[in-house]
Amino acid sequence: MARTVSVAAIQTSYGSEDIQANIDKTIGFVREAAGRGAQVILPSELFQGPYFCVSQEEHWFGTAYPWREHPAVVQLAPVAAELGVAIPVSIFEREGPHYYNSLVMLDADGEPLGVYRKSHIPDGPGYQEKYYFRPGDTGFKVWSTRFGRIGVGICWDQWYPETARAMMLQGAEILMYPTAIGTEPHDDTLDTAEPWRRAMQGHAVSNVVPVVGANRIGHEQVTAAGQTFYGHSFIADHRGDLVESFGREDEGALVHTFDLDFLDRHRAAWGFFRDRRTDLYGALAAPRPVA
Repeated sequence: MARTVSVAAIQTSYGSEDIQANIDKTIGFVREAAGRGAQVILPSELFQGPYFCVSQEEHWFGTAYPWREHPAVVQLAPVAAELGVAIPVSIFEREGPHYYNSLVMLDADGEPLGVYRKSHIPDGPGYQEKYYFRPGDTGFKVWSTRFGRIGVGICWDQWYPETARAMMLQGAEILMYPTAIGTEPHDDTLDTAEPWRRAMQGHAVSNVVPVVGANRIGHEQVTAAGQTFYGHSFIADHRGDLVESFGREDEGALVHTFDLDFLDRHRAAWGFFRDRRTDLYGALAAPRPVA
């Protein structure tokens, strides 16, 4: 019997500063996706509130928590167990004096499999993340969930082909990227929605692997000018073709099923990994434990 996995991407707005309301909203979409058969369900980046990195405001540091104690992790864990689904949970993490843009993978029994800390941190108009986050110290991660081996990068990681390749070298069978991206405050004419998708579609092609991208939508008035997020969440197959996609204003969950055994054979036949030894990548591909 073929091994299959059904994946989902959640797209919705998160403009409220009410953490509980945003978690509750996400749980509602997780339930919807699970009801449609999804087994690994991806919310977007930092879904607990508005995307605060548009400016440098110290009060936002008060919304960070140790990853095991983060309200999103604590509340989504029993939901994952109840529904029997895996959920990559994007959070603002505090570890002692350090702050990270992190992700905790919850398996289908609700147990956290560990934490990944975002490796690539943007720093520019509207995306001033280096004020808030240190570069991650975990190395890239692949999670052995009940439903398969899932590799997850976070937003800016998705522009880098080495992120995808490092996760594939660790045996990833699906790649996922939670994201928060939209307008560019310094240039009203710059629209990156299509390049954002195409970069990840390229990872799908060159690694013969499905890719899931989850972005937020809506206008958020964190600063005077505000910022509008452009959605375009999607699921791409191993050819890079969009098999499920949303536009700029759609709200809901995309769901699609893949045959992992077929993908494994097809990936081997293409030979993209035959002459690429893991050891040539050194620390780039080596996972490091986090206490």
